[in-house]
Amino acid sequence: MERSWSSSEVGRDLSVVDWAATTLGPPEGWSQSLKTAVRILLSSKFSMWMAWGPELTFFCNDSYRRDTLGKKYPWALGRPASEVWSEIWDDIAPRIDTVMTTGEATWDESLQLLLERSGFVEETYHTFSYSPLADDDGHVEGMLCVVSEVTDQAISTRRMTTLRDLAARTSGHLTETEAVAAAVEQIETDPLSLPFALVYLRDGDTVRLAGTAGTPEGHRLAPVRIALDDPASPWPLAEPLAGRTVLVDLPDDAPPGPWDRPPTQAVAVPLAGAASEEPYGFLVAGLSRYRPLDETYGGFVDLVAGQIAGSITAARTFEGEKRRAETLARLDQAKTDFFTNVSHEFRTPLTLLLGPTEDALRDPALDPDDPQRGRFEVIERNGQRLLQLVNSLLDFSRLEAGGITSHFE
Repeated sequence: MERSWSSSEVGRDLSVVDWAATTLGPPEGWSQSLKTAVRILLSSKFSMWMAWGPELTFFCNDSYRRDTLGKKYPWALGRPASEVWSEIWDDIAPRIDTVMTTGEATWDESLQLLLERSGFVEETYHTFSYSPLADDDGHVEGMLCVVSEVTDQAISTRRMTTLRDLAARTSGHLTETEAVAAAVEQIETDPLSLPFALVYLRDGDTVRLAGTAGTPEGHRLAPVRIALDDPASPWPLAEPLAGRTVLVDLPDDAPPGPWDRPPTQAVAVPLAGAASEEPYGFLVAGLSRYRPLDETYGGFVDLVAGQIAGSITAARTFEGEKRRAETLARLDQAKTDFFTNVSHEFRTPLTLLLGPTEDALRDPALDPDDPQRGRFEVIERNGQRLLQLVNSLLDFSRLEAGGITSHFE
């Protein structure tokens, strides 16, 4: 049996385990079923581990050691599975018990497991099946786990969904307040990635709290307003307001989100618009203690901050255009009012001028050849022309005000 182990690195390490000190005893005394199961395990290129005997003694192959076991190797070999995976035993023990007592396999897809394999507790996801292993007499004596770790896929999909929905919710004609509120509401739907978040916007010599996610009202890490020179500020202000990202260590009472323990660090990221000379403010993002702050995690936070900054830019641009349109509308109304008033003011003296002129022209005492009649006719003709112009101005004013409807003839 031991000669067949030398074909793999894990097999060579299995050969030096003190099996006599385990409940399985020396390999030469193992049942044929156990020997066969170990050979299959070691020869497979797919990630597998198995447990056998009354203490469910742990075995694994090279793929499982590389993909999942981490720093637990080679310590885990030959130990009870309950010791190897003590941190998740409450999650997997019922499944193993089902296999051992009923002989029926189990199946889980993208199951979240908090593994301690890299020196810290880590959020991981696994798709796996537990299958029964029978001894020579047909009695279930062990179980085989065929597993595929899908941590990267699961977390990447979750983050991409958050970014997609964040972009969708903060697009459109929103005010700045609406844009920030929509952003923090979306962040709050993914507390596994960001247990809490705060959005601070610059307001004169202070920064004001514009939105929160996963943070109780009145929490000491979320003051409503912070003076730029406040030495008691819970957050660094100079760096993010100058465009630099800052990593901050958190106190023990930081908002934990859905986790059993609070995050230990947060990052303050500038909210900088593409055309703005200085950041609008900054985003404080609480970081999950169960994921390392690697390039992908940092990039995700930067993209969240970039989307919020973009929505603020769009909101301020929209609000500026709205104010400009309102100003133009007021100017247009003032112009209409001016022409209406001026037209009315012109009509009154014209009426007083044309009335006496027409009376003079109809006066029988005025001789047709009298030179004065020609002068009156010039006054009457030009007065009527000016009255037509005034009436046209009034018509245009009424048309702009909606008082009349135009039509082609």
